[in-house]
Amino acid sequence: MRRATLRSLLAHKLRLALSAVAIVLGVAFVAGTMIFTDTLDRTFTDLFESTASDVAVTPEGGAEGIDGPAGTLSVPGTLVGQVRAVDGVAAAEGYVQAQGVYLLTPAGEVLDTGGAPGIGISWTSAPGLDTGELTAGRAPERAGEVALDSGSAEEAGYAVGDRVTLLTPGPRVEATVVGVFTFGEDGGLAGASLTAFDVATAQQLTGVGDGFSGIQVAAAEDVSHDELADRVVAAVGDGYTVQTAQQQADEQSAALEEGLSFITVLLTAFAVIALFVGSFIILNTFSMLVAQRTRELALLRALGAGRGQVTRSVLLEAVVLGVVGATVGLAGGFGIATGLRALFGTFGLTLDGDLVLSADTVVWSYAVGVLVTVLAAWVPARRAARTPPVAAMRDDHVAVERSLRRRTAFGVALVAVAAGALAGSVAAGDSGHAPALVGVGGLALVLGAVALSPVLARPVVRVLGAPLPRLAGTAGRLARDNAQRNPRRTAATASALMVGLTLVTGFGVLGASANASVDALVDDTVRADYVVSTAVGQPFTPEVADRLRQLPEVDAVLQQRFTQVRVDGQSTFAAAVDATTLDRGLALEYVAGGSDGLAGRGLLVDETTAAERGWEVGDTVAAESAGGQPTELTVGGVYAANQAVGSMVLSLDTDAALGGPALDRYVYVVLADGTDAAAARAALETVVDAYPVVGLKDRDEFAGEQKAQVDQVLLLINALLVLSVLIAVLGIVNTLAMSVLERTREIGLLRAVGMDRRQLRRTVRLEAVLISVYGAVLGLGLGLVLGVGLTRALADQGITELVVPGGQLAGFLVLGALIGVVAAVWPARRAARLQVLDAIATA
Repeated sequence: MRRATLRSLLAHKLRLALSAVAIVLGVAFVAGTMIFTDTLDRTFTDLFESTASDVAVTPEGGAEGIDGPAGTLSVPGTLVGQVRAVDGVAAAEGYVQAQGVYLLTPAGEVLDTGGAPGIGISWTSAPGLDTGELTAGRAPERAGEVALDSGSAEEAGYAVGDRVTLLTPGPRVEATVVGVFTFGEDGGLAGASLTAFDVATAQQLTGVGDGFSGIQVAAAEDVSHDELADRVVAAVGDGYTVQTAQQQADEQSAALEEGLSFITVLLTAFAVIALFVGSFIILNTFSMLVAQRTRELALLRALGAGRGQVTRSVLLEAVVLGVVGATVGLAGGFGIATGLRALFGTFGLTLDGDLVLSADTVVWSYAVGVLVTVLAAWVPARRAARTPPVAAMRDDHVAVERSLRRRTAFGVALVAVAAGALAGSVAAGDSGHAPALVGVGGLALVLGAVALSPVLARPVVRVLGAPLPRLAGTAGRLARDNAQRNPRRTAATASALMVGLTLVTGFGVLGASANASVDALVDDTVRADYVVSTAVGQPFTPEVADRLRQLPEVDAVLQQRFTQVRVDGQSTFAAAVDATTLDRGLALEYVAGGSDGLAGRGLLVDETTAAERGWEVGDTVAAESAGGQPTELTVGGVYAANQAVGSMVLSLDTDAALGGPALDRYVYVVLADGTDAAAARAALETVVDAYPVVGLKDRDEFAGEQKAQVDQVLLLINALLVLSVLIAVLGIVNTLAMSVLERTREIGLLRAVGMDRRQLRRTVRLEAVLISVYGAVLGLGLGLVLGVGLTRALADQGITELVVPGGQLAGFLVLGALIGVVAAVWPARRAARLQVLDAIATA
């Protein structure tokens, strides 16, 4: 049986190769995802472990590490002496760290980090606590001196002795480069830019006074990190977080994993989609191979082979196919991981070093590739073993088509589950469970459609193909009949395309709705004439707002920041705004109270938060600063949910008292009445151009910038979904090619009675178009349901408008037809080249 299996594999190399491509693509995505995420983890874990001090002391609620907050939160300078006096401390130094420090290139442009932060730090030279390793020059020692990380220095073209300009949270800084250094073991900063100052300058620029962002501690040789941490805790008392190097690295890695979970889930989802779609091709391939080899397998049974041997023979072919596909797919995973690394590099996430191939990646690649292939081949293998040998060897043997009753019942049950889940998502409202219910409902709906697809194939294809006899004569009638002949095969082929177009359509509806919601939000909320912000949402110096206020063309300026604060025991993000100009720049719909409620230690909350926590105007709530200092806030107003400000709003003064970062995210500018629009914009640009990190946008440009971010995400998603559509094309090619082989005698007879090659090619093409359009119609219908469900489920996330992009959906339908035309090129030529007499003589 092993030799028979091997001969079968060699005899059907081309057919199996088409199925192997599906496995290769699916496994490549699985392997590429795991390689990329392992590389991400390695890059940041190495960075965290190599830069963490033995023990670190930070303000309670603060963060240690390269992504720490830029603000006034600090530990007092006197605490450094207390820590140094602890038994077992070899060295202890305070350090300063803040975001919002950007290096300008010689051309006066901000060094492009692609969205990664620009970070300023103080230089530390104590043994065991070195900031980095100098590769040129020396450490900064006084004001007017800086050291640059090697990556930024190389990219900008700076060397020791050059003069540089820096944008900081405070004033613009002119300094001389006195040193170049690497940070961590391999010098990689994942795209961030790092600038080092002397301690006094860093304190001045970041506003921490004579304090520090934290304290780094080196342990003596005879003291463990845990033991030293316990001693430091006893020395510093409450209000501070004390962590060992391992705890620092673990915390930062956990935060990174949480932050990148969306990427991992997204890539894994597309890997699953690719394998799911590919399984239809494998199922079709083995079904047709088994059907064509019915007499051969029956002869083996007659010669003594048992059912189990026949089943194992077919499954062995599947195992070999799975191993080969997984091997090639694993190699392809490196290509996908390389592409993902380059893609995310454009977003500022630069990964240095080699890609990481772990044992888990290899095991999962082979397990997934082989398992999916074997499962897809199981049904055809069982069917082959159950065929009676005598019946199979008859010339007139025709396989009995199994009933679709069970499949119909299963499909109807899944559709019912989908309907219940989608209805539940509507009833869930803003409870937070709606997106999950839509996900369950969408999955059940797609699986239900796959199950019901053979039932729907004949009536739907009959309707779609009704015009073909009139338009294409005999070729059209034969194409329609061929597409209806085997509804299971047609359904399996069309389902691959259906899954891809379902997701493309669903995200198309979601994207169009999101863009319309952005337009509505800007129109209804933004009262200002202009908005100043960075393109990637990074914070910038409040000096921009101060200079804009001085212009005679400007009537009001509203600064908006985002900060993290603990309110009533729960940590949350809040917007911090200028209370005096809030209503000039933004329009909030107040349910109770108003912007006057921000006076003193006032707090505005949206009505959802107020209802959940039982707050009313006038209530006093307990709050805690980022440094752990308790305070009280008074609810001064309740407003309708608004994505522009989030769930809570504080005044700038309150935010400063709570240790929030003194960096703006948005500055809204209201022009004075009677100001010439062109002259006003020119004056604003004069100020803004001096800060290359930010840009000036009018309302329409600001809305376009926000929509561009949505479009960028959708572009990434649709680019990944192209994979499933590509697999669907291969599936149609595979099905048609094998269908041509299966109908070789029939084709010969048609040619013998007068059908020419041109008519034959047209028949195959029209059959492919019918199958593709059938899959596209199902995909568009399911995608509309999924898109509408997602849009409604995400209403509390700001997607308030529902838009169905009719033109785009029509384009998808046309795309489905074109896919059929393209997929039929090779099978049609193959059919037309068959010799008439040889075809008729085929057994």
